[in-house]
Amino acid sequence: MRRLGTDTVLVCSSVSPLAVDDDALAADQLRRLADLAQDFGMRVAYEALAWGRHVSTYDHAWSIVEAADHPALGTCLDSFHILARGGDPKGIEDIPGEKIFFLQLADAPLMAMDVLQWSRHYRCFPGQGGFDIAGFLGHVLRAGYRGPLSLEVFNDVFRQAEAWPTAVDARRSLLVLQEATGLAAPPAPVVPTGVAFAELVTPDVEPVTALLGALGFTRRARHRSKPVDLWQQGEARVLVNTGPAARRDGTSLAAIGLESPDPAAAARRAESLLAPVLPRRRAAEDAPLDAVAAPDGTELFFCVTDRSGHPELAGWAGDFVPVPHERLPQHVARIDHLALTQPWHQFDEAALFHRSVLGLSAQDSVDVADPYGLHRSRAVTNADGSVRIALGVGPAPTDEGARAQHIALATDDVVTAARRFREAGGRLLAMPANYYDDLAARYEFADGEPATYRELGILYDRDAEGEFRHCYTETVGRVFFELVQRDGGYRGYGAQNAPVRLAAQHLPRRPGR
Repeated sequence: MRRLGTDTVLVCSSVSPLAVDDDALAADQLRRLADLAQDFGMRVAYEALAWGRHVSTYDHAWSIVEAADHPALGTCLDSFHILARGGDPKGIEDIPGEKIFFLQLADAPLMAMDVLQWSRHYRCFPGQGGFDIAGFLGHVLRAGYRGPLSLEVFNDVFRQAEAWPTAVDARRSLLVLQEATGLAAPPAPVVPTGVAFAELVTPDVEPVTALLGALGFTRRARHRSKPVDLWQQGEARVLVNTGPAARRDGTSLAAIGLESPDPAAAARRAESLLAPVLPRRRAAEDAPLDAVAAPDGTELFFCVTDRSGHPELAGWAGDFVPVPHERLPQHVARIDHLALTQPWHQFDEAALFHRSVLGLSAQDSVDVADPYGLHRSRAVTNADGSVRIALGVGPAPTDEGARAQHIALATDDVVTAARRFREAGGRLLAMPANYYDDLAARYEFADGEPATYRELGILYDRDAEGEFRHCYTETVGRVFFELVQRDGGYRGYGAQNAPVRLAAQHLPRRPGR
C-alpha cells in the first residue's frame, strides 16, 4: 500500500458459506487488523455487502466497527448496497463523520432481480437510475463526512464504451450531484420554452421537399449566406440544409433549435457541465447563435424566434430572406416532439445530459417490443410540454446510419391532416389489419371510426387523462414524420402502439402502398 501511495484498505463483509455468525469475533479480528494497519500509518474501512453472508446492512457493519473501537478502523458506505436493499439511509447521520473512511456512489435502474447480478451488471452514474443518490449523499454530509466522492460502477455497457466519453459522463454526474447537495453552484439551468426549428441535412433535396410539401409545409425563406431553406407550417419550422457538410448516409436530423429566454446563460450552463460548445463559421451579419453537441452528435442551438419580448437578443430568423410562396391550408400547428435514437452505449448518458444540461424532466423508461428484441425509450420534457424529446435505443448495436429519427407534428385533426397528406402524394406507413381488429375489441368507437383509422393507418391510445391519435409517413433517409392529435390531458407518446409501428417499418415496402 505504501508503494501504491494509498493509506486505506477496504474490507468487505464475508460472503463465504463458512463464515461464522459472531459479531464479537468480527469486531476482535477487525481490531487486530487495525492494530497492524496503524503500525504502518494505514487505516481499515469495513463495508457491508448487500449480499454478505451475515453482515449485509450498513448499520450492522457500523455496530461491529463501533464495538471494535479502534482509531484506525472506520466504515465504508456504498449507495448501491444500502439503497438496493431498501435500507433507510437516515441512520447514517448517527455515524460520526470522522469514522466514515470512504464513500462509494452508484445509481441503478429499479429492477426486480438478484442483487448480486444487479450490482455487477447494471450500476450506472448518479442521476441515470432510479435511486435518490442526492438524498443519500445529503445524509452522509450531515454526518460530517468530508472525504472524496468516489464512483464504483459495474456496467456491461460502460465496459465496452470508449473511455473518454464515459469519463466525461461520470464527471458530469458528479457535478450535477454536487449541485443537488449544495456542494457546488454551476450556472443555473435555463429551461427551453419551445422548439424553434428542426434542421435536416440531406445530399438529395427532392425527396425531403416532396415530403414536406405533402405535409403542407411551404418554403418560406432562404438563408442569406448558406444553402439552407426554411420550410414552415403554423409554428412548425424545418430547415433543409444541402451544404457540403451534409452527411452522405441520407437525410438525417442534425440540429434542433430550442427557444431560450437567455441563450447565453443556457450556453454557460452547458459548458459548465462539460457539454462541447460548437464553433460556428458565420458571416459578419449572421446572428451569433450558441450551440452545443448532445451525446449522439445532434447540435442544440439556444435561440430566440420572436424578438418582441427580447429586443436585445439576435433572432435566428433574421438570417433568412423571405421568398414567394403559395398559401396552403394549415393542418399542422407546431412540433409536438422529436424522437432521437441514441447509439446503444449512450442512452443513459443522453438522459442525464438532457436533464442536467437543459433542465428538462425525465420520465420513466419504457421498454417496447421490436421485431429484433426490445426498444428502450425515455422522454424528457419541460413543464408545459412545449419541449418534448423522446430518447430511444434499439435492441442491439447497429451502425450509425441505421438509427432512425423522427419529427412529430401536432394537429387538431389527424384524420383531415392524413387525408390531405395522402391526396398530395404522400405515403403513409401501412399498419397490419389485425391491429384494428384488436382496437375495436378493446375500445368503443363511433360508427365508422375504426374503418377510417384502418384506411389511413392511424393508431389510437387512451388513458385516464385523454386520447391520442397518430400516424406515420414512410422514411426518407433516416427520418420520418408523425402526425399526432392530443385530446384532453394526454401526455404520453402512444407507447403501446410502438411495437406495431416498429414491425410495420421493418416490412419491405409493398407496391402501390
